[in-house]
Amino acid sequence: MHCATFDALPDDEAVALLQTCCSSPAWAHRVAAARPYGNRDALLRAAADLALTLSDAELADALSGHPRIGERSDSAASQREQASVATSTAEVRAALAAGNRAYEEKFGHVYLVRAAGRSAGELLGILNRRLGHDAETERGEVRAALADINRLRLELLIDGAAGAEGTGGNE
Repeated sequence: MHCATFDALPDDEAVALLQTCCSSPAWAHRVAAARPYGNRDALLRAAADLALTLSDAELADALSGHPRIGERSDSAASQREQASVATSTAEVRAALAAGNRAYEEKFGHVYLVRAAGRSAGELLGILNRRLGHDAETERGEVRAALADINRLRLELLIDGAAGAEGTGGNE
C-alpha cells in the first residue's frame, strides 16, 4: 500500500492496520490522527516518535502483543522476526528462557528487543546487558525497541517503491 492510500483510509481502518504493527491502541490512534503524512518517511518518523512518548500504561498495552523471545507465537510477524531463535542450539534457547524469567522478575514485563536480523546469541547478549540496567534506563530501551519494531513492521505495510510518491523510496 502507498502512503497516499494509508492517508486516505477511514480512521477505523487505519487504526486496525496500525494495530497489526503495535497492539497499543493509543499509539495506533495517535498515528492515524496525525495523517496525512504525504510520504512514507514522514509516517515512519512520526510513528517512531509517537512510540517513544507512550505512557507506562500505554507501553504495557504495546508489550502485551509481543511474545517472549524464543516462545512460539501465533503472530506471523513475531515468528518471522525471531526465526534465528528457532534454529539456535538448545543451550542458547535455554539461556534465553532463563534470561526471560530473570528479566520479567526484575522489570515486570516481557523482554522486548528488535529480533529481526539478529542471531539468537546476539539477542542473548543484549538481554544479559539489559539485565544490568536500572528501571528508568530499561524503560528507555524498551521504548526505543518498540519504535524500531514498529518501524520494521510499517515498512512492510507501506510501499517504499522509488518514485512511487515522489519521495525517492526508503530512508
